[in-house]
Amino acid sequence: MNKRMKRMLLAGLACMTIGQAGLPAASAASASVATTTIQLDGYPLTMPVEPLVISGTNMVPFRAIAVALQVEVAWNAASQTITAVKQVNGVDRTVVLKLNDKKATVNGTTVLLHVAPIAKNGNTLVPLAFFSSQFGAKVAWDGPTRTVTIQSPVDDLYTLGYYAISSYSEAAYVSRFDSVAFGWSRIDGDGKLTLSGETFRWPQAAGETTPESLVTDAGAQGTLPYFMVFGEDGDGELTKLLNDPMLSQAAIDEMIRIAQENRFGGIALDFEGLGWTGDFEQAQQSYTAFVSALAEQAKPLGLKLSLALHPLNGAYHGYDYKELAKVADELVIMAYHYEDETRPEPMKRVDESIRLALKEAPAEKLVLGISFGSEDESSVNAKIGLAKRYNLKGIAIWRIGIMGQAAMAKMQQTIVMD
Repeated sequence: MNKRMKRMLLAGLACMTIGQAGLPAASAASASVATTTIQLDGYPLTMPVEPLVISGTNMVPFRAIAVALQVEVAWNAASQTITAVKQVNGVDRTVVLKLNDKKATVNGTTVLLHVAPIAKNGNTLVPLAFFSSQFGAKVAWDGPTRTVTIQSPVDDLYTLGYYAISSYSEAAYVSRFDSVAFGWSRIDGDGKLTLSGETFRWPQAAGETTPESLVTDAGAQGTLPYFMVFGEDGDGELTKLLNDPMLSQAAIDEMIRIAQENRFGGIALDFEGLGWTGDFEQAQQSYTAFVSALAEQAKPLGLKLSLALHPLNGAYHGYDYKELAKVADELVIMAYHYEDETRPEPMKRVDESIRLALKEAPAEKLVLGISFGSEDESSVNAKIGLAKRYNLKGIAIWRIGIMGQAAMAKMQQTIVMD
């Protein structure tokens, strides 16, 4: 089953209401009523009803767990059964649970549960450890704090890496990503595209390794190479570019030329600081018009379009996610720089940035940006967990040159990186 079909099923699941009139609820005598917290990949998971502990078994609302773990679930009202399906290690696993029945089946084999699924306030509660572990998740229980911790299974998530300046020492990591944006150009003070400067410049060759060979090798190894253009509106250079039709067209023509001549598979824009002057509507309209014009020329040539955008709960508001999602192949939510870069980004802010973006753009076009300038080897997987929880297209790492082998190894505990 392809990812698009899975997303459609999950979307239907999120809207599904299960009727359970006349079904008995758990008795107060057999169930613990103390508050239980569920942490999924290091961040609390919101439950529609309070989880219960019955005879030592944690019982949780199956829909919340299923959606968070990307498990496809179907409800049969006539038989009062739940059928859950997910691929585990490349093989479909089918689990069937029935309300008030301790017998479950896993790929047709009967398994006896300690506690049967029950109904509570219009929700079906299932044994957490059994349900989660069947689909590759790791579950642990901390009795003193009444905390359930879940580590989601390793997932084949789309990955985009940013490769800035030369970073030749990290070139071996390029093939591990699905896409890599090579940050070798920028918009200068006159609003023009340039390949020179102190940063974001076309690098010099290092022996046999050249920027051209990096791009060619990436494509040959199955990694989509993006030609990245950086711009910052600190002195109004982006505003100048976006509001001058001649400058805009010249920049677009140059981007297309460089991408084609150097065998890039797409163009990635990282235009930062738009909307800082306060005229949000004008900034949004001018940037959307520029991106639309670029897409109109790039798409017929087979060039993909990736946009790195400030988060909707950040300080810059010159980005119309809804309109940009219509013309770009992906939107990268730069969910960082909320505070300083000496500690991991606050999970609540990152979570909020995703939820706001999902109101404007489909999940299959959203990529969560993660900065290794602020994250550490432990916190990065919590961010990846959020991308998996919301079924986003994937993650984007800023940047390859500062991640290192330890971080790569840590990431491989939660996502596949070939």
